[in-house]
Amino acid sequence: MSARYRTTGFKGYAVKFSPFADSLVAAATSANFGLVGNGRLCVMSTRAGPSGLQPRQQYDTQDGLFDLSWSESHENQLVTASGDGSVRLWDITLNALPVAKWQEHKREVMSLEWNYVSKSTFLSSSWDGSVKLWNPATPHSLRTFEGHTGCVYTSAWSPRHSDQFATCGEDKTVKLWSVNDPHAKPLASFGGHMDQVLSLDWNKYSPNMFVTSSVDRTIKIWDVRNPRGQVSMFGPFEFSVRRVKFSPFSPNYLATAGYDMSASVWDVRTGAVIFVHDAHSEFVFGVDWSLFHPGQMATCSWDEQVHVFNVPGTQS
Repeated sequence: MSARYRTTGFKGYAVKFSPFADSLVAAATSANFGLVGNGRLCVMSTRAGPSGLQPRQQYDTQDGLFDLSWSESHENQLVTASGDGSVRLWDITLNALPVAKWQEHKREVMSLEWNYVSKSTFLSSSWDGSVKLWNPATPHSLRTFEGHTGCVYTSAWSPRHSDQFATCGEDKTVKLWSVNDPHAKPLASFGGHMDQVLSLDWNKYSPNMFVTSSVDRTIKIWDVRNPRGQVSMFGPFEFSVRRVKFSPFSPNYLATAGYDMSASVWDVRTGAVIFVHDAHSEFVFGVDWSLFHPGQMATCSWDEQVHVFNVPGTQS
């Protein structure tokens, strides 16, 4: 059984658990499939009442929201990625406007991730082909990284090196970067997918390993020490996987969500699916693991639902 919250009129694009509070989860949503219209940031408590997840706070925006990331340095703050190219910082103890807004990207912002090692900066990636480094205390981005052709769908920090991150995009490649590189050029580039690379996540227990998903309907696991090819591959599947997320409690389990309207958990040692959450009725764009409760997951979907549920047997 899952606890649920309905984001009426708004399609779910991303869902993230708080790194500070064990009962908070937030979702980035968009009206009209993100093509035109408003967005809404929904913050919920996982301590479910009679109707499921309990609303804690919500903020409406003039353009659709495609991603969010909780601050790693301030328990009540998070940033959102907007269709108008802006990045906004919100404080959930306040009821009104964002506490900061940055407008530098020229097209939709697709992903955000706070640096969970250094905790002082975060990344944004965009349809304009760029990745930007931000500090919430400064009015402008710190650096801009350009190396992809087309949209950069995901940027993700290395769990080992606080200065390194990886990106993936429309040009079918994955690139490794350092914020300290004087020329802001990629340290390495990984090719192997046959179509756009949609999502990327690092394995926190094997910090040289990361996973990607692609429009080519495969999932690939890579080792940064072996840029010539992937370590393993799952698929091809009937439908593409939109988002991938390694478990924070185990090196062995990978969550996926996608266009088959479900979320799955894989054992990467065997390539077997050990759990399927198939309670959504539309594309599932967001998936995340709780950092406090082993096996607890959240999903959000174009069916205007956020689900929180438990996956047994994924603690080791």
